[in-house]
Formats: sequence, C-alpha cells, structure tokens
Amino acid sequence: MHVLVMGGSLFNGRSLVHRLVADGHQVTISNRGRTQADLPESVDRIIADRTDHDATRAALGGRQFDAVVDMSGYHPEDVELMIEIFTGNVGHYIFVSSTTIYSSGKAGTYDESDPVDRSADQNEYALHKILAEDILFEAHRNDGFPASVAALSMVLGPHNAIPSREQRMFARMRDGRPILVPGDGSTKGLVGFIEDQSMAISAMLGVEATFGKRFNVTGDDPHTDLRYMQACAALAGASPEFHEVPSSLMDDLWDAKVSVAADKGPRVGLQIRPTEAALERVLPHLAKFQIATLVQRLQPNLHRWDHHTVFGVDALKEATGWAPAHTFEQAMEETYNWWINTPAVHDIEHDFAWEDEILGLL
Repeated sequence: MHVLVMGGSLFNGRSLVHRLVADGHQVTISNRGRTQADLPESVDRIIADRTDHDATRAALGGRQFDAVVDMSGYHPEDVELMIEIFTGNVGHYIFVSSTTIYSSGKAGTYDESDPVDRSADQNEYALHKILAEDILFEAHRNDGFPASVAALSMVLGPHNAIPSREQRMFARMRDGRPILVPGDGSTKGLVGFIEDQSMAISAMLGVEATFGKRFNVTGDDPHTDLRYMQACAALAGASPEFHEVPSSLMDDLWDAKVSVAADKGPRVGLQIRPTEAALERVLPHLAKFQIATLVQRLQPNLHRWDHHTVFGVDALKEATGWAPAHTFEQAMEETYNWWINTPAVHDIEHDFAWEDEILGLL
C-alpha cells in the first residue's frame, strides 16, 4: 500500500514509518520539514505546514493514497481539512487519538464503550481529540468516509521526547536515590511499547472492520507502581530504599494542601500546537502533574494518584489479529538499553529537590 503519514519524524511517527517500510509499504510523510530523522531512504517527504490550510491543499490536493495515518492531528480543524482533501482520494484514514479522552473513576479495564470526558477538568489536548473523533465518525456515518481511530495510551520506548516519564525513574536508579512509592504501590497503570503500537496501526491498514470505530492501542500487561519501580531497579542493578508515602499525604500533595517546591528540571514539550486558551485548563492541576512524576501516571487532571488506568485491547485483537509482542519488562528493557547508551537523554539533569522535601515530611 502507498501510505501517507502526517507527521512521521518524531517519536510515534518515526517508529511507525520504520514499521510500515519493514512491512513492505510505500511511505510518504508530510510535515514542516524542520525535524531531522533517521528514516529509511525509500521514504518520500512532502513539505507542508498543516496550520496553513491553503499550503496544505496545494501540497496534498489531488493526490491519492491507499491509506493516511494522521499522527499530527491535534485540533478539530485538522481533521476537517483532511476530510476535505481526501474524500474520494483515500482508501483508509486512521486518526491517532489518545486514551486520555476517557472519564475517570472506573475500577476495572476501560474499553471503547466507556464514556469520554468533556468537562472543564479535561485538558485541551484530549478535548480536541474527542471533537476530532466526533467529526470523523459523523463523516463516516453520513458520507462513508473510511475513518478509523487509534487511541494510544502512554507510550514507552526509545526516542521518547518526555524525560519526566520512564527516563526520570531510570535516573533515580542511576543516582542511587531513595524511591517514593505512592501509597502501598498497588495502583495499576498500563503503557504501550512504541514498537507494538506501530505494529498495531500497521495491522489496521485497510481493515474495513475498523471503519467508523475507535480502538484502544496499547499493551496488554498492566503493571502496579511497585512493579514499575522494581523493573527499573533490576535493569539498573540498583537496590534502592523504597519509602511509602501514606495515602493521606499523597491526597494532600495531590490537592496542593501540602506544597513542595516547583520542579525546575527539563521542560520538554510535545509539538501539539496548543491554543492560547489551553493553559487555563491546566493551571488548576499543576500540582497534580508534578506529583504524578513520582511514577509514570496518565492524565492526572482527571485520574487521581490511586485510580487504576488500564485499557483493554481485545477489540483490536479481534478486528486485526494483532497482539503486543512485548511484556512490560521486555518493553522496559529495550527502553532502558536505549537510554543508557544515549548521552543526550542519559545525561539530562532532573530536579529531585522537591522529592527530598517529601522525604523530609516522612
């Protein structure tokens, strides 16, 4: 198949492009051309800034593709433009969404039928993913536009651009730091390994059973906070001291009833093109986002520190035959090996001063 990838240079897009080429597809990417990436030589590039709709129409209009995978659609108008350009010109359009869209509070596994959150506590990134999905599903119902949605969960793996996730835990182990465990460490989470998620999207291509539907795309090996920490310690050959932070103190930290210093560590933002209004939704939750870096946590503005965030992938397995190839520990190992051998990320200096303040409170 000839597949157009919108984006294609950074973390998720880069991995997908490599997977599609390995699976024998002809791949073209479309982006601003500002990011250098080690992509296969066979990949063609179209230079177009999708925020400039006229330029994007000029670059993509009239072209036909067997499939389009939209990795860089962050706002409703992004997909409206894609529908305009590709109606009648694409066999399958896959929009990459996120499991951050789901409402909080479910004790068990989330599936695609669970409600999404459109409340004032939702951040702009997830809300705009929801609105983009609305537009696509309506276009499918009304006009047969061949759209599917792949909702990625927290992605783990080599080339991750967010150092406050697994890389921060690796650094704690490297530095021999004491490890703060939220509560008793039993809160469950789920990460999706980058290679598994790329294989999942590749498996969706051209599968009509996926049209007009959303599919969770992540791993199928949930972890507890403590398992996450122990896996990182084993990889680093570390024997850290684990300090449980009582639930009452975690609640007070989460709700900013007890304050610690602001994290002054690296601020690496994803290129998700937030609007000027986006910050207004984030400000009430800043304390939660910082405390959530004690261990990788999904969408802290919605999910409290002791809420389980596990997403089922049975629907995607049934529709495509895909299944994750990596256990949680295997995914961690591949990610750690990249991190330890990549000075640009291994040498990042993280700010742990505020964690020491919590240790002092204990």
